[in-house]
Amino acid sequence: MTSPVTVGLGTRAYEVVVGRGLIDRAGARIGPFLRRPLVAVVMDQTVRDLHGARLIRALEASGVAGHTVVVEPGEAAKSFAGLESLCDRLLELGLERGDLIVAFGGGVVGDLAGFAAAIYKRGIDFIQIPTTLLAQIDSSVGGKTAIDTPRGKNLIGAFHQPRLVLADLGVLDTLPAREMACGYAEVLKTGLLGDGAFFDWLEANAPRVLAREPEALARAVERCVEMKAEIVARDERECGARALLNLGHTFAHAVEAESGYGEALKHGEAVGLGCAMAFRLSARLGLCPSADAERAVRAVAAGGLPTRLDEIAGHPFGATALVARMAGDKKARDGALTLILAHRIGGAFVAPDVDRHTVRDFLIFEGAPP
Repeated sequence: MTSPVTVGLGTRAYEVVVGRGLIDRAGARIGPFLRRPLVAVVMDQTVRDLHGARLIRALEASGVAGHTVVVEPGEAAKSFAGLESLCDRLLELGLERGDLIVAFGGGVVGDLAGFAAAIYKRGIDFIQIPTTLLAQIDSSVGGKTAIDTPRGKNLIGAFHQPRLVLADLGVLDTLPAREMACGYAEVLKTGLLGDGAFFDWLEANAPRVLAREPEALARAVERCVEMKAEIVARDERECGARALLNLGHTFAHAVEAESGYGEALKHGEAVGLGCAMAFRLSARLGLCPSADAERAVRAVAAGGLPTRLDEIAGHPFGATALVARMAGDKKARDGALTLILAHRIGGAFVAPDVDRHTVRDFLIFEGAPP
């Protein structure tokens, strides 16, 4: 286990601990944050079956009562109905403002439980114990919490920082290969947006990371956490540099919404696709060397991720519909599109006021019907 990474936010700073066996020591690490020895542990059925008893035992070993709250698995839980159900359960448990929620799961559970913590009795503390690669390197760090609506992903939410993040690499041993690939999309994104040397390392070591070799996996997770912590400390509320972390996400969120958030396209797969599209658009606009765009696309494909719209089964995405979705993105300003594009690998930048017709033409070039 390496030294914890600190997300430096003054009096709200917190540590991200990366290592193995952290769940077994969770009670001792969580105890100092508790006013009374109880927590609500939010998880879905899959995580409960795989790891739930282990975490509850670890809490009990430190004298902490863990009240399990099980939510629906999958993106559908991130809804107004899912939020209402979770908040009602927390009220039923009698959770007080001085108590704490533990988000134990992937990005869906972290987003939902974190948003519930942000609004429950006007805000209580929470701790993230992410159980997917994607959540460990991205959604558990930085305090973004949200639910989805039929109009788009993560449009209703709040910035609410956790008190602690425990990224136990051991739980990734039970993660399906498809979910590992989804997390790897965010790993690649880190190199693509701001660390060319890390991207070079990933080109050579992708099979080792995806195979969960301990040393390679630890290096990948730690570097991603370090970089995100640095960016969040500079720009907590995404007014500047933090927007770069959305490389690929404007395309991704639009495609996800058009696909109905189903199993045909998971979030990480959409991010991989979005990164490939962002680099191809950058090259098409003359902003980025075509060789860099080709390397980026090859790396996405090497991670087992889609790189083109026609690889998503059953969804003939229309260019006009996708642009309309993108116009509703959180980064949009005065109806204009804001995209994260790239000058080179490791050199992403915020591109405001991107012409809608340019993006529509690009999507048609990519094979989307008008």
